[in-house]
Amino acid sequence: MDNLYTVTRQFADSWGLLGLFVTFVLVVIWAFRPGTGNTYEDISNIPFRNEEKPARVETAREASGAMFKEAWK
Repeated sequence: MDNLYTVTRQFADSWGLLGLFVTFVLVVIWAFRPGTGNTYEDISNIPFRNEEKPARVETAREASGAMFKEAWK
């Protein structure tokens, strides 16, 4: 059992660390890729969309139907 711990520890210290670092770099590249500015701008303005009047209260059935229609656009 001690041998399994040693092998696992060596893997985590070398390839595991490298894998996590590569994953981090890919996530950063994905987040800052060109063309995402409009998407992030739209998302950041969600709290301010209904400043003039409150959002309409929807029933659960209406909300699920709207989400389904939106997904298929």
